[in-house]
Amino acid sequence: MGASQTRSGKYQDLADKTGFSLEQIQNLYKRFQQLSGNEETISKENLDSIPALANNPIRKQIVDAFFDKRNQHQGEVGSFEEIGFEQFLMVMSHFRPPTLKTTEEEKEALRKEKLRFLFNMHDTDNDGTITLEEYRKVVEELLSKSGAIGQEAAKAIADAAMLEVASTNVPHMAPDDFYEGITFEHFEQILKGLEMESRMNIRFLDVDTTTMRCGKTTS
Repeated sequence: MGASQTRSGKYQDLADKTGFSLEQIQNLYKRFQQLSGNEETISKENLDSIPALANNPIRKQIVDAFFDKRNQHQGEVGSFEEIGFEQFLMVMSHFRPPTLKTTEEEKEALRKEKLRFLFNMHDTDNDGTITLEEYRKVVEELLSKSGAIGQEAAKAIADAAMLEVASTNVPHMAPDDFYEGITFEHFEQILKGLEMESRMNIRFLDVDTTTMRCGKTTS
């Protein structure tokens, strides 16, 4: 009885922090236990072993995002070796869709939070800018691992795409000027027309974040 009340109180605290319901948190805790083997923490190896991620071209970025301290809303940088359930839940909260009761102001805050999460995935050195090298790496992985295009061609496409971004964000840039990279403000502008408040969800954990229910797991 006492343990149950303690757990319920802790879940309520997590609900206040993340916006998840108590039922959603219970479902996510079940999946966390499956991933960790009933341990108190999970490592990158636990997530790397998920079959649905095996052929994902940005698997590393996705896994790293769960251990990125920037995604914990505590103003810290760096990465964790392992994370506990609360930290896992904080990352999952970035994929929480708006509800019918969500105000326009809250929707905008949710959108900005999701954009920041995506930006952090690509700003791997945490300097506030997605450099050409970082951008090229993502594009190369997305294109070359599909098997439809070679690495050199993928590199050329990435360079051309970054040049297009530069010309859009800095239209009066001289030919010999150096474009340092995409800032978060530029990133927001690039994705301005993309509706992502409900589209940015996660299913590779056998959890559908549009309903937040655990499905049948194979890992």
